[in-house]
Amino acid sequence: MFDTHELGRRPGALQRLTREIDAPADLGIAGVIGVPEGAPVKLDLRLESVMEGVLVTGTARALAEGECVRCLEPVEQQLETDFQEMFSYPDADDRGRVKAEPADDAEDDEDTLFIEDGLFDLEPVLRDAVVLALPMQPVCQDDCPGLCSQCGARLADDPDHHHDAVDIRWAALQGLAGSLEDGEKDESGEAPESTRAAEKQEK
Repeated sequence: MFDTHELGRRPGALQRLTREIDAPADLGIAGVIGVPEGAPVKLDLRLESVMEGVLVTGTARALAEGECVRCLEPVEQQLETDFQEMFSYPDADDRGRVKAEPADDAEDDEDTLFIEDGLFDLEPVLRDAVVLALPMQPVCQDDCPGLCSQCGARLADDPDHHHDAVDIRWAALQGLAGSLEDGEKDESGEAPESTRAAEKQEK
């Protein structure tokens, strides 16, 4: 939470803040890449008082960690993202005028963020900014060749890695040919009876 009491409500008032906070849980893209919980996040903030609330402009810097989508190796990325958000006074309308009495059936806009007791919560803004700044498919390097589809070897470690291609349509015939060669002669050195019978028929 950030305090705006020192800033006040006089339109045009400015306040600059530099803070380092611990990253909240699940700050990033689940299962892909994100800032680890508790990791330091550096914030440079500019708070400006306006009629209807406080306009917050800032930059967040942190180290994101994830996994390469091609070779599954660990990935680290220095993250720097800018954001801007309006935090509204709950007792002011969109023109900054104090509301006399709010209607009983009025519902707050779900997308509107409010200042409560002079405090505002930056976490939802920070979370949106970080997610938008992170890659959906992180890679360890732009030309990462990934893994071998047959054995799972990391191709970047062995550029010459390959497997001899065998046409599956001929694989069974090759196995049959090998078994015939092995059985052409029995232990006595003579051809099997079936082979001799075939030779007699040919004669």
